[in-house]
Amino acid sequence: MTDQPAPDQLSALVTRHRAGSPEGIYSVCSAHPLVLEAAVRQALADGSWLLVEATSNQVDQFGGYTGMTPADFRDLVHGITDRLGLPRERLVLGGDHLGPNRWQDRPADEAMDLAEGVIEAYVAAGYTKIHLDCSMSCADDPTPLGDAAVAQRAARLLAVAERTAARTGTPDRLSYVIGTEVPVPGGAHETLHALTPTSPEAARATIAAHRAALGAVGMLDAWPRVRALVVQPAVEFDHVQVVDYRSEATVALREVLADEPGMVFEAHSTDYQTTERLTALVRDHWAVLKVGPGLTFALREALFALAEIETELVPDDARSHLLDVLDARMVAQPRYWQGYHDGDPAEQRVARRYSYSDRVRYYWPDPEVEAAVETLLGNLARTGIPETLLSQHLPEQYARVRAGALSAEPRELVVDKVRDALRPYAAACFPTLVPSA
Repeated sequence: MTDQPAPDQLSALVTRHRAGSPEGIYSVCSAHPLVLEAAVRQALADGSWLLVEATSNQVDQFGGYTGMTPADFRDLVHGITDRLGLPRERLVLGGDHLGPNRWQDRPADEAMDLAEGVIEAYVAAGYTKIHLDCSMSCADDPTPLGDAAVAQRAARLLAVAERTAARTGTPDRLSYVIGTEVPVPGGAHETLHALTPTSPEAARATIAAHRAALGAVGMLDAWPRVRALVVQPAVEFDHVQVVDYRSEATVALREVLADEPGMVFEAHSTDYQTTERLTALVRDHWAVLKVGPGLTFALREALFALAEIETELVPDDARSHLLDVLDARMVAQPRYWQGYHDGDPAEQRVARRYSYSDRVRYYWPDPEVEAAVETLLGNLARTGIPETLLSQHLPEQYARVRAGALSAEPRELVVDKVRDALRPYAAACFPTLVPSA
């Protein structure tokens, strides 16, 4: 496969959307290979393009929590797209929350120097959708930062991105996203009761501050490539509930885009919204829909269901014992769920496994958990899965197997279960496409 620059898919989408087309794009925010495979297969089935993003804590110039640099993650995604036959010109790579996020415990000068490094690494690796997010306070900053300081830091990072793109021969290929959402990415820490959309005044202030900051550093020529503004449409999820989108609550906010014909909104934390709510978001100009934990939640459901089937078919001493292995690793390494799940040990155990915030997703790369998953899939590949057990534990996949549209091979079942979480996004973002299998 070649590494020729792909068409500017995001720019073209924004142009079409603002001209009245009812389409959007969903952004797959996951590094799990089976989730990425599901996303590629969904794009192939739909004949659509695919947007995959890495977050700044997940992938950075030092490896992030996944151990991958931007180039490593790019190669992982390219390996899957090439193997499955998705042309690279139908793939867009993005970087999410790029800024001093990983280094908030350091003084701002040091954190911003490191943030410059992460921007350079992403752009040099060929990522073209760049979310500039400097909203977080560093160790010597006031809390919260004002709009002017946030925008000035974003402009500094944009300048780095532009210089890197010029050096690597990809000028004018970048699309920028500004703004941030509240609460934090990946789901709320606390139980939610109600959410308020971003106010029109706050959205306009964010735009004005960033435009002024770009002008102050001589980068105003890049403003037309600021394609999206992250604002809160009052959608979110916590551990046990989902806050659904209400179109009537965002009427005033949507008017902000009347003065920005080259821009759309980007919505974070859209996981678990229904097809109807996602469709309404796209119609209301949230043309970029982020999804991450909802996909690994579906992955976890599929693997847990297969583990239940395994208990019926495989002797105890040969089983994967996936749930026990996973929980033992979560207890032994609690950094990714402590602070999220309160209660007594029994309540914490249920929350660790089943929460919408899906803290399980941080543990799939653990070597012991990976080994258990491979044992599970290998056991069921050898035994085969009776239709009756498939009906009991994965009824949607059972229906497709019975219809001849899906293999009962365990990996195929897992990928298809993840696609069940993607199908509502495909329907909302590509309403004119023929529904995919």
